[in-house]
Order: sequence, then C-alpha cells, then structure tokens
Amino acid sequence: MNIQPVRYDHPDALKLDEEVQAEYAVRYGEGDLTPMDAAHFDPPHGLYLMAYDPDGTPVATGGWRSQERSDEGYEDGDAEIKRMFVVRAARGRGLARRILAALEDSAREAGRVRMVLETGTEQPEAIELYTSSGYTPVPKFGLYRFEESSRCYAKLLTAAPVEPSMSPTASPSVEPSAKPSARP
Repeated sequence: MNIQPVRYDHPDALKLDEEVQAEYAVRYGEGDLTPMDAAHFDPPHGLYLMAYDPDGTPVATGGWRSQERSDEGYEDGDAEIKRMFVVRAARGRGLARRILAALEDSAREAGRVRMVLETGTEQPEAIELYTSSGYTPVPKFGLYRFEESSRCYAKLLTAAPVEPSMSPTASPSVEPSAKPSARP
C-alpha cells in the first residue's frame, strides 16, 4: 500500500469522504455535520493522508487538524483526528493503524501535545482501534459533545524515544584504538 499526503479537497479524498458520509448515514441516520475546510489539514497545522492499493485505487483516509482551547471542549495543542476510513474491501489489513501512526508522528513533529477524536457507539471497530492504540476516554468535545452516542478519546503525544547511543548527553563509548566501521 502507498500512503501519501493529499489535500482534503483532492478528488480521491472527496470520493472516500462521500463513502464515509454514506456509512455514517447508515449507522447514525445522517452524515457528519462537523464543519471542515481543506485548509484545516494543510501542514504544519494538519495533514490529510490517502492510502492507495497497488493499482492506484484509493482505499483509506485519515487526517488531523490543529485545535486550541475553545468552548467546544478542545485544549491548547490538540490535534483532532478526522475522517479515518477504510473502504470495506480493504478492511482487516492494518491500514487504519498505519495511517493513525503516521498522523500521530506528524502531529508530534508539528508540536501538537495531544491527539483527540470523536467517534460513536455505532462504530465499535473504531473504538477498538483507538483504545488498543493507547487512546483513553476524555470529556466530550466538538459538535457532538451533547449526543448520547458520542464517545471522545485522547492520547498524549510524547517525544519519540531516544536510543541511549543517540542521546545528546550520552558520551561515545569508542575505544581509542578502535577504527570506525563503515556504514552500509
């Protein structure tokens, strides 16, 4: 699978957005009404990813956008996950988990403090993905914060672990007579 950044208004993103909206309508009676704009996902304030299968067909999406403290319940430094979706034919291949990890890395690199997301009780597979990826329930936020079926989750974004040999405070352990090895 090829995962690459695209704009939220890219034709492939719009195609999959139509599919996820149709799925929301089946599960909840209507699509997601959260206001979104393609510019919300432009780096460095966001990122939108598209996964393509080997023949170039778009099969999965996901994005994050910056949020700051607001009356809707966001906190300063939040990166909100939006439009995580895998087409039915591509489910069960780990695509959502790969996209989620890439989104977390991107948000961390952009200086975001916490990943947040809103899902619902009619998406148990999404809840399983997020909880198995270290997300924990938090007070509700966003457009659906007053809906009974809404579930909100968050995960703190910490710096990527530094290996001891790469630590800026670690001193090199090279013997004076040792010759440097060639790197492949």
